[in-house]
Amino acid sequence: RWGTVAAVGEPKSKSPLKDKPLRRPGQSLLEERRRLIDDKLEPWSMMALFFLVLTLFEWGRYWRPIPPMPWLMTVVAVGIAGFAVLRYVKYWPQLKALRLAIEGERVVGDYLERMRSKGYRVFHDVMTDGFNIDHVLIGPGGVFTIETKTWSKPARGDARVTYDGNQVLVAGQTPDRDPIAQAASQARWIGRVLLESTGRKLPVQPVVVFPGWYVDAAPGSQHTVWVMEPKGLPAFLSKQAARLSAEDVRLAVFHLSRFIRSGERERADK
Repeated sequence: RWGTVAAVGEPKSKSPLKDKPLRRPGQSLLEERRRLIDDKLEPWSMMALFFLVLTLFEWGRYWRPIPPMPWLMTVVAVGIAGFAVLRYVKYWPQLKALRLAIEGERVVGDYLERMRSKGYRVFHDVMTDGFNIDHVLIGPGGVFTIETKTWSKPARGDARVTYDGNQVLVAGQTPDRDPIAQAASQARWIGRVLLESTGRKLPVQPVVVFPGWYVDAAPGSQHTVWVMEPKGLPAFLSKQAARLSAEDVRLAVFHLSRFIRSGERERADK
């Protein structure tokens, strides 16, 4: 029932986010670029393509005269329009879920950015060959991998996440993909990357956050994977004893930055 990005196609559901995320660096430029493409380029490109196809059709009629075929063109037009509607119906829920997921990651990112004043560095959307890690936080309390689950909330009924230390239930339902196992796997991966690059085994804490949900965690459940609403993360971090020296923080930040930049160069070259 619950997908890895959002609850797709659930009747009478609502977004868990009460506030929109803050704007990102360069967002106005990205929006201006998108408007420029949408308003100035795409309409004329589509018009040029339409008239190109129409011109080729007319040249075909010129070289090989054929009578008008309105019924054939009607069937083709209706078929294409019907196919477009089916594609829209198929992909609209996915687009809606992705938009919700993007907003959720940005909301969580806003909370994490506040930790910079506490000596933490934040990395967002760390890409690997097979998956991505939504956020990585490095600071005095250690290294934290943060998986964001922005899932639609039911309009009525039990709208809470329960966690017993091993299993997560979302509104009483078991997610399709276990977020606990996913977060633990991401933490192990980051741990291996930092061990290989720094030669040091640094403490890595996996975290799963559910923006906008009430998280009911059983006493003692937060021993391996933390599960919480993102607003509670700063309080958890403030209670952590210092586990990394300033030198270790700088070392981990440097090597993870270098790993991310190397990966971006490789993807750009492909």
